[in-house]
Amino acid sequence: MSTTQSERLRGLLEPLVAAKDLDLEEIEVSRAGRRGMLRVIVDSEEGVELDLCAELSREISALLDESDVMGEGEYVLEVSSPGADRPLTEHRHYVRNTGRLAKLTLTDGDELVARVLAVDDEGLDLEVPGVKGRKPTARRVAFADIAKARVELEFSRKDKHDEHDENDENDEKEEEA
Repeated sequence: MSTTQSERLRGLLEPLVAAKDLDLEEIEVSRAGRRGMLRVIVDSEEGVELDLCAELSREISALLDESDVMGEGEYVLEVSSPGADRPLTEHRHYVRNTGRLAKLTLTDGDELVARVLAVDDEGLDLEVPGVKGRKPTARRVAFADIAKARVELEFSRKDKHDEHDENDENDEKEEEA
């Protein structure tokens, strides 16, 4: 994709996405056979629901139909939220993932899997899980020392929010009894 097309797409789509209180994370244009493919990735502090992606897709489609930014050829439009395996590249990505486990590759080549406890302008406060029954340890990592970062999926971890919901259900059952 040419820089000019990328800039034109971002200029066209950013106001529409921002009006929905979303961040325009990425615009990707590629070819799929004879058709073009336009992938628009959006996110927010609360995440993005499927209905909002569908609504935004319709609005983006209408806006693109009025514009010549995609040219004359056919293209497929895909509007989605970032996947769980998306790299953490912006400050807001780390903030949104506070409390989650992340895999960091440091600039010195070391790899670290740790829970993000807090984020400020300079870096991250992490909790590194203990090995073989040892207690977790605290660690501070500056943004300048992070080469790559990505959220690690946890299938068995209960969030505090989930525990609260479970307690509410138990309280309701006790009240009914």
